[in-house]
Amino acid sequence: MTTPTNTDLASVSGVSKSFNHNLVVDNISFSLRPGEIFGLIGPNGAGKTTTIRMMMDIIRPDSGQIFILGKNFNELAKNKIGYLPEERGLYRKLTVIDTIIYLASLKGIKHSTASSRAEELLNLVNMLPHKNKKIEELSRGMGQLIQFLVTIIHDPQLVILDEPFAGLDPVNASLLKNIISKLREQNKTVILSTHRMNEVEELCDRILMINKGCSVLYGKLAEIKLRYRSNSIILGFDGQLPKLNGVKSIHEYKNHVELFLEEDSSPDKILAQIIKEKVSIYRFEVATPSLNEIFIQVAGEK
Repeated sequence: MTTPTNTDLASVSGVSKSFNHNLVVDNISFSLRPGEIFGLIGPNGAGKTTTIRMMMDIIRPDSGQIFILGKNFNELAKNKIGYLPEERGLYRKLTVIDTIIYLASLKGIKHSTASSRAEELLNLVNMLPHKNKKIEELSRGMGQLIQFLVTIIHDPQLVILDEPFAGLDPVNASLLKNIISKLREQNKTVILSTHRMNEVEELCDRILMINKGCSVLYGKLAEIKLRYRSNSIILGFDGQLPKLNGVKSIHEYKNHVELFLEEDSSPDKILAQIIKEKVSIYRFEVATPSLNEIFIQVAGEK
């Protein structure tokens, strides 16, 4: 179990949940630190959304503990959280500006403050010209951006985003990523739950991967990628490559080759041979798998 510390913004400790005798979340533990983007990943049905709903006190765990701001969930903690659920829902007949102001008022924000803050946020995502349009007149992606703005308008310390990039085109996805990065710079904590591994790899500091309700990967993204890297080298060069001791096989690609090393070899030894042979190289890197490759590998193991 994860013991909460004074530096943790939130912690989930030994949490389990069953529905109709089906164990959906099995002894999950993790902590959240101020100023980090935390990736919560896993296949469909892995237990991610159930875990988030338990953190939001929408459903209660069968066992384990959840602490938000060092305490059990309460109304004070609730007002410090911004939650974008996977199932979206806005009042379709209201205008954009009225929607944001109304939902901000539910968080206790005064009308004048909500109005100025709403215009500031709309300008941030290039939607200020659309403020008097009804929600039903917006595209799906535009509606998604409005829901995200509602999620952060009360300046929460913890922002939980469940599949935030679904339905966004590349331009709006880029806008959203920039705002998420700015939240980190403001020492906010963001939980990013998504199937888009490229977004996780680009944004997240640490990750938890859940598969069939269990924790299968947890820690710093860079350390996890290092753990799963293969003993191979990506090499780009001009000319002809000589025979290299310690290389067991070579895969050729259009603009580079991948050298697979023997167990007792190392990148340093290979590089020394290449330099000695005076081969002109323009790329030399230890091959590291993408998070998507790791995701597929780990999800297939269980």
